[in-house]
Amino acid sequence: MPEALDGAPFAALFAFFFAVVLVRTQATYWVARLVTVWTLDRTRPVRPWVARVHAWLSGSSTARGVEVLRRWGLVAVPASFLATGTKTVVNAAAGVVRMPFGRYLPAMLLGCALHATIYATVGWAAWSAAVALAAGSPWGAAALLLLVAGAVAVVVVTVRRRAARSTAHVPHAAVGDATSPQR
Repeated sequence: MPEALDGAPFAALFAFFFAVVLVRTQATYWVARLVTVWTLDRTRPVRPWVARVHAWLSGSSTARGVEVLRRWGLVAVPASFLATGTKTVVNAAAGVVRMPFGRYLPAMLLGCALHATIYATVGWAAWSAAVALAAGSPWGAAALLLLVAGAVAVVVVTVRRRAARSTAHVPHAAVGDATSPQR
């Protein structure tokens, strides 16, 4: 059996990463699909978590995912595993448009295999190099710590900017509302 870096067997790494992405992607697809069905069913009471998920699914990122699906079709599903930040929105969009599961599953499994291959090779190599660097010297550990702190800072700034943008788009009072001016 071929070995990955540091003696870790490729098959074990592949199986681990495949299982992680499979569970995550299936959860994304099914939650998006169920929340879409539940919010379209007016006889069903909307739970708070369903409303929050529906609000995200109604946002611009999922709309971009739906547009990618419309433009590229089924090919968009495995291709989404090759680009950062597209896997969640495209697979959620597949759930929102209620792509038939029999068509979705093979495309998603191909994407999971691509993802697992990348992470079991290149991703594992990067992780192993980072750990070796950190373990080899205090400067390496400091560099790794700075890298992680920088990544966390980028995530925090991005989340705060998105939150600020979403609160900036508060709709104005409706026509005929007591607070809106009458002409």
